[in-house]
Amino acid sequence: MVGELYRFDENFIELKSGFVAGVDEAGRGPLAGDVFAAAVILDRDCMIEGLDDSKKLSFKKREELFEKIINNSLAYGIATASVAEIDRLNILEATVLAMNRAIKLLKVNPDFALIDGNYSKGIVCDNIAVIGGDRKSASIAAASILAKVSRDRYMLEIADKYPIYNFSKHKGYGTKEHIEAIKKYGVCKLHREKFCRKFI
Repeated sequence: MVGELYRFDENFIELKSGFVAGVDEAGRGPLAGDVFAAAVILDRDCMIEGLDDSKKLSFKKREELFEKIINNSLAYGIATASVAEIDRLNILEATVLAMNRAIKLLKVNPDFALIDGNYSKGIVCDNIAVIGGDRKSASIAAASILAKVSRDRYMLEIADKYPIYNFSKHKGYGTKEHIEAIKKYGVCKLHREKFCRKFI
């Protein structure tokens, strides 16, 4: 499986004759919290075993792979777009903003980027959108892990500040428990107001 993910990237590396970055996001769907994005340029000589779509991995495995990715990739960047930016722009444009910030943090400039999903308009470098990319591409899978772990850690931090919402459990997603809390207590400054209007 890991070999197949790396072969997918290798095709683009050979085609573009340069550095290829994988880019993915975490947190487009929740009712609260920033959206996170990560960009990764993997080292072709250091295959990371266990890479996969972050959603398929356990918490422990994601944490293990997070450290391996940041220690063994050629470059990586992790960035966010804030709740205020999400409400001002919209979630799609805010996600592109976070992705571009992550790409700009790479210490190696990518010649091409593989963007997870079906939309990549506005990305700062030459790119292609890859539907289901976190299951096809090693670098996108790596980016998905960095984004997911980083966002989960962030949600755990803010959970202590707003215990009534139990962010540590649902990470801001629209679970029944979370929606009931919003109806009871209203929103806090970390809620995406446009996402929450129908519950208020």
